[in-house]
Amino acid sequence: MRMIFNIRIPNQPFNTLVLEGTAGDVIRRIIEECQPEAIYFTEQDGARGAIAVFEIPTASDIPRLAEPWFLKLDATCQVQIAMTLDDLQKAGLDKLGAKWKS
Repeated sequence: MRMIFNIRIPNQPFNTLVLEGTAGDVIRRIIEECQPEAIYFTEQDGARGAIAVFEIPTASDIPRLAEPWFLKLDATCQVQIAMTLDDLQKAGLDKLGAKWKS
């Protein structure tokens, strides 16, 4: 199951980590532990943030991916299930449309 994590990193404790020179190491450790398919750093609601994509076998993997962000950066994570075009084509939208037409 493919998951998208929208990660919002508040100014504190991140500002302190930047000033101490340890922010890069903390981010590197989290990424090495979580092994995202992709990660992009961006703005989230006016704060630092990231968007990460993970392929996970079960929902029970979510805490393993989210806890490092929570514990080390006091981040907020929003998790969304995502589909590829192939996944969407396997969903049988034509059959569902016919079933719920009337």
